[in-house]
Amino acid sequence: MKFAIIAAGEGRRITEGVEKTSKPMMLLRGEPMIGRLLRIFSEYHPTEIIVVCREGHYDVIAYLEAIQQEGLAGTRIPLRVVTATTPSSMHSLEVISSYLSAEPFLLTTVDTIFREREFSAFVSPLEKTLEDYDGCFVVTDFVDDEKPLYVGVDASGKITGFYDHRDTDIPFVSGGIYAMRPACLEVLHQCVRQGEQRLRNFQRALLRNGQRIKAWPFRKIIDVDHPSDLLAAIAFLEEEQ
Repeated sequence: MKFAIIAAGEGRRITEGVEKTSKPMMLLRGEPMIGRLLRIFSEYHPTEIIVVCREGHYDVIAYLEAIQQEGLAGTRIPLRVVTATTPSSMHSLEVISSYLSAEPFLLTTVDTIFREREFSAFVSPLEKTLEDYDGCFVVTDFVDDEKPLYVGVDASGKITGFYDHRDTDIPFVSGGIYAMRPACLEVLHQCVRQGEQRLRNFQRALLRNGQRIKAWPFRKIIDVDHPSDLLAAIAFLEEEQ
């Protein structure tokens, strides 16, 4: 299985006033956010980890190039780095889609903060899960995002819809971690051709296209957009110790 990290956003809200530090390099308990994800993902023996980072974020690029050459804490990382300036996470995924077309993959954004124990419980059966489903998306009933994407789920755990507003009794929001079969990428390409601009519209298109997506609940996920979110994420991770 491949892993992919979208780290191509501008990150203006969190880096404002922090000189020469890009969002992926913000520290969580001594680790850059991007380095934490690479360390965690490497534990699951990925065939490749693809990172798309923003052009001009030279601190991120230099950090990743050093890992390509030297490894991470003595561990070799099968890392591919792609630089791009894109208007959205959906377009960032499109940029790296050619590297994800041969086998199932797991995708997240660099600012999605989760507990490692919950992540392990999700990843361990993932290949088996994707034998029965086209995708498996993490959801949570902890609402942290400024504009959450609400997720409808049926009694079997299959996702039934994605909503901008909680118009009905929907307990979950998207957790920002997505595992998919490569066939889902054709729907992505269709969305880009049609001028869609948001990752959530790609998720809706998957359901319209008949893809079966399973929901996997996490107790809590924090999305880091502001300096206060970074402090909350650090406290959240310290609870795990």
